[in-house]
Amino acid sequence: MLTGMEGRDGMRAADTDRQVVADQLRAAVDEGRLDLHEYDERLQRAYTSRTYGELDALVTDLPMPAAPAASELATVPAAVPSAAERAQSSVTVRWLAEVWLPYLRVVAIVVTVWAVTSTLATDLLYFWPAWVAGPWGAVLLVRTVAGLTAGEPRRWAVEQERRREYRLAKRARKRARKLAAAAEEHERRWPSAAGNPQHPGLGPSSGEDPRGPTGELPVGERERRRGEADAEV
Repeated sequence: MLTGMEGRDGMRAADTDRQVVADQLRAAVDEGRLDLHEYDERLQRAYTSRTYGELDALVTDLPMPAAPAASELATVPAAVPSAAERAQSSVTVRWLAEVWLPYLRVVAIVVTVWAVTSTLATDLLYFWPAWVAGPWGAVLLVRTVAGLTAGEPRRWAVEQERRREYRLAKRARKRARKLAAAAEEHERRWPSAAGNPQHPGLGPSSGEDPRGPTGELPVGERERRRGEADAEV
């Protein structure tokens, strides 16, 4: 079965291994080691890679450790959590924060309102925030248990990464359009032609006024006209 495989490089990678490489590529583009085009290309290759060898090839020129952490099927369990496990734990924590933070903010607001009104009334009022916190919290608890069982944090992390990649590509396209528009505007104002070294395209044979934006003649044009006047004298 292992014919043609060179040890670990030929073994099948897991989703957690691909996520570790994606995190390393994201760190590299944030540090300026990769440009957006390289990041986009490598990220797509990372999510479509099938073996450890294909994943290793994407990060061999980066300073961080190139080899992604092996999955549980490829290595013997160790006491120290692997990089893949730490990455998965981080993804799970961020997903839980995404699910529960809105609930916690709203509950804090309604409890504060209840406390203020009770203070103003100098009596403990009916604890009505329970009707907000109870049903909503039960729904979120069911969603959390179901999501953790179905691997929702990993799918959420992949979707977040795709959205971030789209935003980066969109900003890059916008910068490229601005640069192209600036170059076009510069070319329109100063068309390139072999007539005048100071202001291309506005030479003596162009038939246009060689004066620049300040209303003064370029140095070369002034010298040419002064030479013509001396020749006539």
